[in-house]
Amino acid sequence: MTKRLRRFVRDLKDLSAHLLLLKHLGCPFCGASETLNCHSKLYGNDPESTAGGQSQRGQRVWCCSRGQRGGCGRSFSIYLAEVLPRHTVRAPGLWRLLQRWRSGGSLQAAFAALGLPFPLETLYHLVQRMRGRLAAVRSLLCREQKAPASSQADPLLQTVEHLRSLFAKGDCPLADFQLHFERPLLE
Repeated sequence: MTKRLRRFVRDLKDLSAHLLLLKHLGCPFCGASETLNCHSKLYGNDPESTAGGQSQRGQRVWCCSRGQRGGCGRSFSIYLAEVLPRHTVRAPGLWRLLQRWRSGGSLQAAFAALGLPFPLETLYHLVQRMRGRLAAVRSLLCREQKAPASSQADPLLQTVEHLRSLFAKGDCPLADFQLHFERPLLE
């Protein structure tokens, strides 16, 4: 069975195992094999830290173009599934917010009940980004499973129910979405 390059991995242990296979995988840009190298670790703000700490978010990988290798010289990232690329908020935190909001009330009330360490405006921004991606996300979800019947009028909350239905076994359907489809939820 041929291993394929992944853009999302479940956790740091899975990332380490995947990085050991890099030389056996082809570059996603040029297709050259035996050219991929670890470049640098990706760090970002740790949402759990009150002192502004950093946590590892993934790994940069580089396709070597030096010597006879024949690579393209481009680099790309492999992220942990719980990371929403280019956002400090992690998928589990956003999922808890969406679940709380879906169960009734306003987004502001859901935010207040969870006590997330972010300004409310940050979460409003993320919800707007999700709304802008609904067509692409729902299209992918419908390829895997028909949307469940929903009592929600809001298309975003219908999508939350669809995510929960498709990835029922996982703790965070947003992370499971990124793992399954190998693309960021919020591009």
